[in-house]
Amino acid sequence: MKPLLGIHHVTAMTSSAERIYEFFTFILGLRLVKKTVNQDDIQTYHLFFADDRGSAGTDMTFFDFKGQSKAIRGSNEISKTGFRVPNDDALEYFQKRFAHYQVDAEPIQTLFGKKILPFKDFDDQAYVLISDEHNTGVKAGIPWQQGPVPNEYAIYGLGPIFFRVNHLTWMNQVLTERLTFKQTQTEGSYTLYETGLGGNGGSVIVEHTPNLPQARQGFGGVHHVAFGVEDTTDIQAWITHLNQQQIMHSGLVDRFYFRSLYTRMYPGILFEFATEGPGFIDDEEPYETLGELLALPPKYRHLRNDITKMVRHIDTKRSDKRFKKEYTF
Repeated sequence: MKPLLGIHHVTAMTSSAERIYEFFTFILGLRLVKKTVNQDDIQTYHLFFADDRGSAGTDMTFFDFKGQSKAIRGSNEISKTGFRVPNDDALEYFQKRFAHYQVDAEPIQTLFGKKILPFKDFDDQAYVLISDEHNTGVKAGIPWQQGPVPNEYAIYGLGPIFFRVNHLTWMNQVLTERLTFKQTQTEGSYTLYETGLGGNGGSVIVEHTPNLPQARQGFGGVHHVAFGVEDTTDIQAWITHLNQQQIMHSGLVDRFYFRSLYTRMYPGILFEFATEGPGFIDDEEPYETLGELLALPPKYRHLRNDITKMVRHIDTKRSDKRFKKEYTF
């Protein structure tokens, strides 16, 4: 199989679409590039936050399922989402920014020779900022040019995705024998795996926690991680590959913004393969107003009136606003 290109996106669950919009927009400084609905549950919002142009490898997305319980953290889960920043100075900037906005954050640390800044949102969703100061490999995206975070410090891509597992050998086999990753380093209970060009944008970090109970999904937890492939031809190749290994999968799924394939190879963790395009700049929304209207794939546009009544209105208009770049706190 052709090596996976790296991290494509991460999808998580939130207790509030409104609050996650505010957190990602005004504190993290990421751009809402698509406000749509879950294509398998059209009563549920699906929000996509990414770089300036919604590039593959930069977006984290959220569902706000009605009536869901809070996630129970434990083993066999996607435990943290990494975000890339340009350098070590950016971590120090965000440390001050998080203190100003009262974000739950830990001190700056070092893992696998790179500085990181762990933090959480209002749902206790766990994240890590990672410095690209000594990074090579998968290219990063473009900072949101009109956002509140200065471009030289801004988040511009997804970093390593953390798995917490109690069967390290099993996960190692999944990553190296089925998913084109290579084990590159070990540090304490953490093992680093890389695919494609590697680096922060092509990495998974596995934490071995043999004694923790099984995690349970809910808001404040991650739903799935997607790895990038070039196009639908690669999706078809992965379908053939999974069929040969008798691994269950979803088959090709057309999400309009990209094409997908879903599979479970390890308990509690859902993997997706997603194409690089077509992307979020489409027939409904130009670059200038991404994420401002309730966008729908063509197959749902005839239901717009009904869907609009199902989901509450969220004001995400930003094209008429000018954010001041916040340098001091």
